[in-house]
Amino acid sequence: MTELEWLSAVVIAVTIGFWATGKLPEYLVALLFFATAACLHLAPTSILFSGFTSEAFWLVLSGFILGFAINKVGLAERIAQQISGRFTQSWLKLIIGVVLLAYGLAFIMPSNMGRIALLMPIVMAIADKVGLESGSRGRIGLALAVGFGTFQLSATVLPANVPNLVMAGAVETTYGIKLSYLNYLFLHMPILGLVKGALIVGCIYFLFPAKLQPITEQKILKPMSRDEKKLGALLAITLLFWVTDTTHGVSPAWVGLVAACICLLPKIGFLTNDEFAKAVNIRTCIYVAGILSLATLVSYSNVGMVLGNYLQKMLPLDPDSPLMDFGSLVGLTSGLNFIVTANGVPALYTPLAESLSTATGLPLIAVLMIQVIGYSTPLLPYQASPIVVAMGMGRVPLMDGIRLCFILFVMTFVFLVPLDYFWFKLMGVIP
Repeated sequence: MTELEWLSAVVIAVTIGFWATGKLPEYLVALLFFATAACLHLAPTSILFSGFTSEAFWLVLSGFILGFAINKVGLAERIAQQISGRFTQSWLKLIIGVVLLAYGLAFIMPSNMGRIALLMPIVMAIADKVGLESGSRGRIGLALAVGFGTFQLSATVLPANVPNLVMAGAVETTYGIKLSYLNYLFLHMPILGLVKGALIVGCIYFLFPAKLQPITEQKILKPMSRDEKKLGALLAITLLFWVTDTTHGVSPAWVGLVAACICLLPKIGFLTNDEFAKAVNIRTCIYVAGILSLATLVSYSNVGMVLGNYLQKMLPLDPDSPLMDFGSLVGLTSGLNFIVTANGVPALYTPLAESLSTATGLPLIAVLMIQVIGYSTPLLPYQASPIVVAMGMGRVPLMDGIRLCFILFVMTFVFLVPLDYFWFKLMGVIP
C-alpha cells in the first residue's frame, strides 16, 4: 500500500471506531471525517463529498419532509386509526404487524428510505394511540421494528434495496449471470425473510417490553380535509412512480424530491419555512452523507480491495468442509461490511467470487448468493443507512440500535447461517 492508501486507511478506521463506540455524536464524526480527508487531500472533493450528491441522501431528506407533512395534515393519524384495531390487542401483535407492514411494502416499493419515510409517521401515530410516549421503551422498539424490518428483510426481494441492485449489476457485468426475481426470492425468503423476521419480532418483544393502553373507543375523525386529500393524492402518485421506476427510468430519489418540493411550495404545499427547519433532521442527513462518502473513499483509495484480498487469505477455506466454508464467506462479507457498509459490499465481494469458488469448491452462484446473508446483517447501525434514518426519525438512542444489531448478528451466525446452508443444499444451489 502507498503512503496515501495507509493514510486513508487510518482515517477510515478512526471514523468507523468513533461511530462504533458512540464517543462523539455521529454527525460530528462525519464532519470531522470530511474535514480531515479534505485537508489531507485523500481524494478529489467529488469523491470525499459524494454522499451529498448520492440518491440516498436526497431520498433521506425528502423522507423527512414527507413524514412531517403526513403528520401535520392528520393523514398519519387517520391511517393509524384504520389499522390500529387490527394489531393493538397486545404488544406482540403490534410488533408483528409493524414488521409485516415493513416487509410487505418491500414487494411494491423499491426504496428502503421511501418505505421508512412512509411508515414511520404512521407507526409513531399508532404508538401515540396506545400510550407509548416519546422516549419510552415501546416507542423505541416500534421505531426499530420499522428500520430493521425494512432493511434486513428487504434483502430477500431483489429490486427492494440498494445493495441488491449493486450486486445484481456486478454479477451480470462480471460473470454474465442475470439473476431471476423468483429464484432469488425462493432462495432467500424462507430463512432471511420469514425466520429472520420472527427473530426480529422476538428480540424487540423481549428487549423493549411495553404495556399498551387499550383503545376503548376510536376517536371520531372529521371528514378528510382538503389538505389530507391533496397529500393523499400526492402520496398515491409518488408511490405509483416508485413502484414503476424500472418502466419510466426516474430514480425513486428524484421522485421523492419532487414530492417534497411540492410539499414546500407556497399556497400549494403543506409546510412553511419554519416547519421545514423542524422537519429535516440535519444531524441524520450529515451522518448518512458521511457513511456514503466513506464507502466511496474506501473504493477510490483501494483500501477495500487490499483488505478484501487480505481477509480472503486469512479464511480457513477447505473444499472438504463446505459448511465451514459457507460460514467463512458469510464472515468475509460481514468483515467487508465494517469497511464499506452494506451498499459497498457487493462491489468488493463480487469480483472475488470466482477465486473464492475455486478455493472452496462451492458453485459460483452459491458463493455470489452468500454475500446477501452478510450485508443484510449489520453488526453496527452505521453499516446500514436505512437503519440510521429510522433511528433518526424515531429518536432512537444509539446504544439501543447497537444492542439490537449485535444480538441479531450473533443469532444470525448461530442459527440462520446453518439453516441457510441446508436450504441452499435443498434448493440445489450447493450440490
